[in-house]
Amino acid sequence: MGAGHAHRLYRHGHSPVHELPPHCKLAAVFAFVIIVVSTPRESMWAFGLYAVLLAAVAAAARIPAGFLLKRLLIEIPFVAFAVLMPFVVPGDQVHVLGLSLSEPGLWGAWNVLAKGTLGVAASVILASTTELRSLLLGLQRLKLPPLLVQIASFMIRYGDVITDEMRRMSIARRSRGFEAKGIRHWGVLGKSAGALFIRSYERGERVHLAMVSRGYAGSMPVIDEVTASREQWTYAAGLPVAALFICLLGWTL
Repeated sequence: MGAGHAHRLYRHGHSPVHELPPHCKLAAVFAFVIIVVSTPRESMWAFGLYAVLLAAVAAAARIPAGFLLKRLLIEIPFVAFAVLMPFVVPGDQVHVLGLSLSEPGLWGAWNVLAKGTLGVAASVILASTTELRSLLLGLQRLKLPPLLVQIASFMIRYGDVITDEMRRMSIARRSRGFEAKGIRHWGVLGKSAGALFIRSYERGERVHLAMVSRGYAGSMPVIDEVTASREQWTYAAGLPVAALFICLLGWTL
């Protein structure tokens, strides 16, 4: 399976978290996110404990706090959405610092921020400790439909190729004195996007023919099979099991 190049989220290391098989980490993160989403929003203390669990995993993986926090900026659009909720959601009003805010909106904003942040943080830790190729092998090991795994593999592999093609087209436009300064230049940008689509489509056709000529029959060969021992599964299960205990307490208290 291709796409063995490292991505920018990955942080090379030799921690116990790095050494876990990818399918163990994927299953643990998926279970953790499901448990977090299932936790009642009124149990604020539970989300604090979830954050402590993730901090412990990040420490075990030797991921610096700055590295993790910088990559959490990807959730800024969700933060902006959550900030608007107390102003637009109808319901009983409460006064905070002289502002009249919706009580259901405040709870909704807290729900989005807490669960979204924890989910993104868990995903960032997973990406920081697992190479892309290993993630794809893990998805295959977890019996995700092979077609979806192949689509993800090709997307990762050729995403950089298409981006580089777009960069070369941009350089060619600038070398001819073109600068997009207003709406009157949108036509040129639209034609460039069309040309990029055609080039990408033609490249895909050529790659597919090359693969078929080399024996491709709908599935990619797996050279190195990933396996996990009982100890590794137990180690990976520590995060979702602890989270499940917190979630159950949140529902009972």
